[in-house]
Amino acid sequence: MTHEILTAGSLKAIPLPIPHEGSKDERGSALVLGGSRSVPGAALLAGIAALRVGAGKLKIATVGSAASGMGLAVPEAMVVGLPETPEGGVDGARASDDLLKVTKGCDALLVGPGLVEEGPTAKLAVDLLEALPDARFVLDAAAICGLAQHAGDVRRHGERVLITPHAGEMAQLLDRGREEVEADPLDAASEAAALLGTVVVMKGAQTWIVSPQGARWLYEGGGVGLATSGSGDVLAGLVVGLLARGLAPMAAALWGVFLHGQAGKRLAATVGPVGFLARELSGEVPRLLRQAAD
Repeated sequence: MTHEILTAGSLKAIPLPIPHEGSKDERGSALVLGGSRSVPGAALLAGIAALRVGAGKLKIATVGSAASGMGLAVPEAMVVGLPETPEGGVDGARASDDLLKVTKGCDALLVGPGLVEEGPTAKLAVDLLEALPDARFVLDAAAICGLAQHAGDVRRHGERVLITPHAGEMAQLLDRGREEVEADPLDAASEAAALLGTVVVMKGAQTWIVSPQGARWLYEGGGVGLATSGSGDVLAGLVVGLLARGLAPMAAALWGVFLHGQAGKRLAATVGPVGFLARELSGEVPRLLRQAAD
């Protein structure tokens, strides 16, 4: 089956208007559920990316031990501290009531960056899918690895979900070897899209974006510098911000991958091909959006 190459030109058919007036409510509300005692910054990177891509409001739900610091680091966000497990992750069972309160009214949710328990995180993601029928979801990192046992539940909601795995997470989802996934990432992405009924962003040096209906897009890469800690958290944050703004999952995936990659290319030109930080990617996005609107 043929595929499309993702470029600025190909995105002209999927316009992303830049609002010139209106309230923050009109640009949507995004929530990031992520972070742990050992990896608190993942939720921060994702949350800032959601704002940089134009989401009107941001909530971050993270472990209680990181909440105060998160609120100071991202003063633009409403931050909610959640009960922790002994391992320093979010205790999904004890956090469920708090999460249902804080997620009320959210247009898009990102579940997974920096969370540490794979099985419980996948279960928590599915529970939120069931509880929030009007919201769109990005499932990332720990939220992906255990999804196979919930495939039927996810498939019922697949039209409003996308997943953003790297090769290791995809290998766990499909019960394959990582080397097998890396050898044919398109085949793995297509299998995952069929299994879950979701859009799949298969991250790598080249990124495949696949829909369960058979659409296939290839982004040929934003440079080796994007292979750095936290880069995937930024990508997931960009996508959830775009979902909050009202884009459908496939459109949000395409724009998110493109903006992430182009930000990497800009930093490679101004800083160097390697050595720039994931936290610097989001700062390039508003200029890229302005350029896209011209």
